Amino acid sequence: MPTRRKFLKRSILSSAAIIPLGVVGSQPDLFKKRNSTEAPLILSTWNHGLAANEKAWEVLESSGDIVSAVEQGVMVTESDLSNLTVGLQGLPDREGIVTLDAAIMRGDGGCGTVSFVRQVKHPISLARKVMEETPHVMLSGEGARQFAIEQGLEVLPEKLSPEAEKAYKEWKQKSEYKPIINIENHDTIGMIGMDTSGKLAGSCTTSGLAFKMHGRVGDSPIIGAGLFVDEEVGAATATGLGESIIRICGSFLIVELMRQGWEPQKACEEAVKRLIAKNKNIEDIQAGFIAMNKDGEYGAYSVHPGFNFARHTKGENILIDSKSKFK
Repeated sequence: MPTRRKFLKRSILSSAAIIPLGVVGSQPDLFKKRNSTEAPLILSTWNHGLAANEKAWEVLESSGDIVSAVEQGVMVTESDLSNLTVGLQGLPDREGIVTLDAAIMRGDGGCGTVSFVRQVKHPISLARKVMEETPHVMLSGEGARQFAIEQGLEVLPEKLSPEAEKAYKEWKQKSEYKPIINIENHDTIGMIGMDTSGKLAGSCTTSGLAFKMHGRVGDSPIIGAGLFVDEEVGAATATGLGESIIRICGSFLIVELMRQGWEPQKACEEAVKRLIAKNKNIEDIQAGFIAMNKDGEYGAYSVHPGFNFARHTKGENILIDSKSKFK
């Protein structure tokens, strides 16, 4: 049973492997001992996190604002036309409509989320508007879209991207509803960051499960499931099949374990363990978590191989392969 860090520092992660910018490698020894780094620190999910991290770091260096950093970082992915799982170019639901989810959270507990929103180019910015301009935490559907218009955010005509339209037409040939997450499906981008003073923030944005039922909402906009940040402890974010993550309040669970003294790596492993216990047909479910604590320690873990995350520190932005429960 993990004990508090002030009494015991258990080695679970190795020092960071130094590899060229953006290079993917298996790095088998990366997690043998506890890993930590000095602030600032930016972590984000999947290989599209590299470009997102670059932007977040640029914003953090110029403004010193960690909230703006995690917002503008994931906006890069929301605008990436080659990405079919984030932003308006993402794959649609069963009705051929793209609906978006997003969340942003400060370390002091401030948070805003949007779900089932259409046509908004940057749902993460809309989530921030909810956090800063309303007394609410979540806005959904048409109400969220109308609020985006009122706030002057960019709202685009409803039209599938060429790649999404092609995939949708192919899916419609059988219209089979089988929401199976491929173990290397780069869905969602979740980002967590810490500035030089130790302030924390996180963001999460997605177009959700491809060909989902119209109205379905995943874990990304649910505070405590897809994202949770507590400045006294640390931060965590999730990626994968949202239903499986919601069932265990995955990100909140990880932060609470860290509050009890668990190191981020062990906390991520415990979350995956509980997720596996609470979900059937686990061979068809991929989910992964990344986390950091106030000491700059970080960790990552997934159900199946194939999950990776981007880590940006001073002078280095690299992609790291996460360990997984199943090999």
